[in-house]
Amino acid sequence: MKERSVRLELDPALDHVEVLVRAPAEDAETAELLELLGAHPPDTLTVFDANGLIRALAAEELVSASVDGKLVNIVTEDGSWYTRRTLQSLEDTLDARRFLRVSRYEIVNLTKVRRYDFTVAGTLRLELAGGMETWASRRCIPEIRRRLKGKR
Repeated sequence: MKERSVRLELDPALDHVEVLVRAPAEDAETAELLELLGAHPPDTLTVFDANGLIRALAAEELVSASVDGKLVNIVTEDGSWYTRRTLQSLEDTLDARRFLRVSRYEIVNLTKVRRYDFTVAGTLRLELAGGMETWASRRCIPEIRRRLKGKR
C-alpha cells in the first residue's frame, strides 16, 4: 500500500462536500479508493485486468464473480477482470434480484444462466453465457432452485 496523506479543509462558502484524489497514476489502489468514495454509479464496478488496465464495468455485464486468492475474479462475456473488494462486499452491492451466491466462493448473474441440470447425485451444474459453467454447493441449491423457477 502506498503512503497516503489526508487533509481536511473547511470552507463555509461550500454547500456540498468536495473530494479530490491526487495520485501519480491511476492504478488498482486508486480505483478502489474512488469506488469506496462513490465516484461511480452504484451499479458500476471498478475493475482491472492482469496488466493493471482499469475499467468501469456495468453490473449487468458480470457473468460470475469468484474468489481468486486475495482478489475477486470478475468474469464477463468479453474476458476476466479483478477487484480488490471482498465477495461479500460485492454481493452487498449487486442487485439481489439478479445476482445469487451459488457457493461460498462464487456469485452468478441469474440473467446469464442459460441452462441448469440437477444430477442424480443431487448436485447442480449451471451453464452460463459464453459457454462457461459452474457447480453450485449443496447448501445453496434450495435457494437457487427457488430463484431459477422465478419464485422471488
